[in-house]
Amino acid sequence: MLLLIPGPVQTSAEVKAAMGVDIAPWDLDFRREYARIRERVRDLAGGVEGVHATLPLQGAGHFMVEAAIRTFVPPAGKVLIPRNGTYADRMIRLAREAGRVPMVLEVPDTRGVRAGEVAAALEADPEISHVSLVYSETGSGVINDPRPVGKAVRALGRRMILDAVSAFGALPFDIAAQPECDAVLFTSNKCLEGMPGIGFAVCPMERARERAGLAGSWSFDLGDVLRTAETAGWGSFRFTPAAQALHAFGVALDLHAAEGGREARLARYTANMRVLRSGAERLGLRPYLTPEEQGPIILTLHQPEAPGFTLQGFVDALKRRGVLISNFYNTPVPSIRIGCIGAVTPDDMRRALVAMEAALVEMGVRREAA
Repeated sequence: MLLLIPGPVQTSAEVKAAMGVDIAPWDLDFRREYARIRERVRDLAGGVEGVHATLPLQGAGHFMVEAAIRTFVPPAGKVLIPRNGTYADRMIRLAREAGRVPMVLEVPDTRGVRAGEVAAALEADPEISHVSLVYSETGSGVINDPRPVGKAVRALGRRMILDAVSAFGALPFDIAAQPECDAVLFTSNKCLEGMPGIGFAVCPMERARERAGLAGSWSFDLGDVLRTAETAGWGSFRFTPAAQALHAFGVALDLHAAEGGREARLARYTANMRVLRSGAERLGLRPYLTPEEQGPIILTLHQPEAPGFTLQGFVDALKRRGVLISNFYNTPVPSIRIGCIGAVTPDDMRRALVAMEAALVEMGVRREAA
């Protein structure tokens, strides 16, 4: 089955094989392996030894977002959240339920937020301490570039939290060059193509250290994760880890490096997206975003306005042909979500396009109607 969703993504045979071992998390060999993974992840984020640290938690990307908000945004504090997609909506809820005050900056889901918009919102409310930004919004596929936004945040003396869950490992980010960033957040899956199960934050150590014990949650206290590492060792976990997923993640990092690192992975994903987008347009399907706003992570298409088309019917027809896509959408109007990331290639996208054409024919959707 060819898995074309924005996560969990399709993984390589080597990563799958690495899951087939039994591991004792306290074993010294595994502790060394885990400590090395933390170093490699820090380096991928542009972190500096002794200045930045990798602070993992068990679970999904949402766990990391909540942990970062709880750790770095003061209780009852205000956090500005540019809203142009579903994952910003979820961030807003996580902030509110953590007892923080989300200040929502409304942005159309067809474009990225502008630095000037963020600056104006911060200037209007000096009580806002943080901007929490979704780098890659997989509701529509739009990208919110953290570099100009971060520059605006830094100029006004505020802090930033970056949800890079579906961006890290492919899209550029350098935490050393963005000192306003309290945390860049991502997972073992998505663009790093490991198994799901582990979330990561790369943070300035001084900032995390001074926030220890203030999250209002032991599980979601990134400062406490750092404190444990500094006292018990960098190969230690506070609670039982997803050890097999971590072991497989080490293999995924090897494959990431062997491919050529972030730049090579971005090039492959961009090629995937371009093949898929141009082929979908030839089939009569209309992209949700303009080419200028289209990110490389996910392609969103308008659903055909044709009597025979249903999204679940389309998904089922593709699945019978060996291609699996999402059976839901996150845009205000009906759409189709197709992931461009994971252990897939442009040739896989061409195979998917053949299946898409056959599925549309089966459903009686004529090209001009699509």
